[in-house]
Amino acid sequence: MKIVPVKKQFRIIGLAACAVTLWVVLSTTGCAKPEPIKIVPPAATALPAPTQTPQPMQVYVSGMVIAPDVYVLEPGSRIKQLVEAAGGFADGADTAVVNLAQPLTDGAHVHIPALGEESVVSPPVISSPAPARSSEEIPIGSGGNLININLALQDELETLPGIGPITAQKILDYRAANGSFTNIEGIMSVSGIGEGKFERIRSLITVGN
Repeated sequence: MKIVPVKKQFRIIGLAACAVTLWVVLSTTGCAKPEPIKIVPPAATALPAPTQTPQPMQVYVSGMVIAPDVYVLEPGSRIKQLVEAAGGFADGADTAVVNLAQPLTDGAHVHIPALGEESVVSPPVISSPAPARSSEEIPIGSGGNLININLALQDELETLPGIGPITAQKILDYRAANGSFTNIEGIMSVSGIGEGKFERIRSLITVGN
């Protein structure tokens, strides 16, 4: 029998151990599947809400201006621009109660009072459009566009030239105390409505007869 030196024996054993270790590592890792790559999309960015382009507004001016009418004004306009569009104040206008810096809204009615005419309190000359009412709420027998002074509510009375909240309430109080008007001239029995104011609303009112 051939005798192998001890040192050579240890070398062989070491090589064998390395081979076994390498085999174990390869057998356990060689078949491992790689982790799948995950692609995460970026978070969606919210789009800004679309903005609406301001539309021109239509405003009605009555009373003591050169040319009472409905005027188309730029958004953000004020009473000053409306009066200028109507040709300026007429002689006898009570300019002291008019706030020229007051902003306007689409569909508003601005009334410029005459000197001595009842002024409307806060705001003095502007009224916003009344909300639409159903056909059941519209006074019967109002004669189309005419205001039936026997059936009209306060907001409808206030659409008449020179009739502010105070005078409209006086009309309602008069009806409650004295009954219906028999003719349109009877409205002059209401305090604050004289011949001058009556002439301005004569063609706009009816008693429903």
